[in-house]
Amino acid sequence: MLRQRIGRVESGIEERMSVVYIALPIALLLALAGVIAFIWAVRSGQLDDLETPSLRILGDDDAPPPPDPPELKSEE
Repeated sequence: MLRQRIGRVESGIEERMSVVYIALPIALLLALAGVIAFIWAVRSGQLDDLETPSLRILGDDDAPPPPDPPELKSEE
């Protein structure tokens, strides 16, 4: 009786541990993809200048916006 109970517990642990065989490689692949994306971003210059884009909004526009078109009034 005790061996049957121990066998059930052990088989339950083995069934739960089989998830690790799937989850661990997926997690490692995702981590590797993140590292590769980071290295690509650094090499392609994505992280070179972090201040200019935030300051660009403060500058004035070169040309004023075009005026609104005149309204056409129909004569009746």
